[in-house]
Amino acid sequence: MTGKITLDPGVDSSVYNSAQYDDARNQSVWRIGDLAAACGVSRDTLRHYQRKGVLKAGRSANGYRTYPADALARVKLVRRALAIGFTLDELSTVLKVRDHGGAPCRRVRQLAAEKLAAVESQLSDLFALRDELRSSLKDWDRRLAQTDPAAPAGLLEAMASSKTNLVNKPLRSALAKRNQSRIGVKL
Repeated sequence: MTGKITLDPGVDSSVYNSAQYDDARNQSVWRIGDLAAACGVSRDTLRHYQRKGVLKAGRSANGYRTYPADALARVKLVRRALAIGFTLDELSTVLKVRDHGGAPCRRVRQLAAEKLAAVESQLSDLFALRDELRSSLKDWDRRLAQTDPAAPAGLLEAMASSKTNLVNKPLRSALAKRNQSRIGVKL
């Protein structure tokens, strides 16, 4: 063997040079795998965003999906909006207006106000559920204290015969509203 084989190619190699991901502003075109890695999402997520109209992609000469330089910022915007309750359909609508030079700010504000109202309603329902559970637990503690440990105390039956019956309503209501805002379907 005449030459020495180096396993570590050095700090100037592509193994050590991750600037392509660190400084996305210098990225002129993203390939799907690179964008997915930079955003921390799957390729399927990016394809879904494209189908829903919140992310635009083109095709390279060899048929690979390519995304514009601002795609990283767009995906981050979408992820943040989804986290606070916007749906992809809502985002698609407002982003199309914005992409065509419009100013959808008032619509975005209206949608955010609707999200806040839904959250406040959910909180109200959850507080009522909390109060019902507290009341049930107090009643159950009283029943258990008066019941032989080997005998049934009828806790579930007591819950079913509760006059307020809040145990079902708030939970069902809160979950329905949460799912509605997540998937954009009216229940």
